[in-house]
Amino acid sequence: MKNRPRSVVTVAEFKKMLPRQVNHNTLMVILDYLEQSNKIVVGLKGITWIHSRNENLRKAVVQGLEL
Repeated sequence: MKNRPRSVVTVAEFKKMLPRQVNHNTLMVILDYLEQSNKIVVGLKGITWIHSRNENLRKAVVQGLEL
């Protein structure tokens, strides 16, 4: 594996990174919240962080053309 973290991680891999005390149902609620607030995308291959604090990117998205 490379020195940089992967951009997609499965839920199972993510759970292994967390302390054992984290309940599966609690984790799923947290992931649902993050997805609803447009901070992550949960897809077939796993979880991807999409949130960005870049103001120029936010402006481009707001002013962009919807397809």
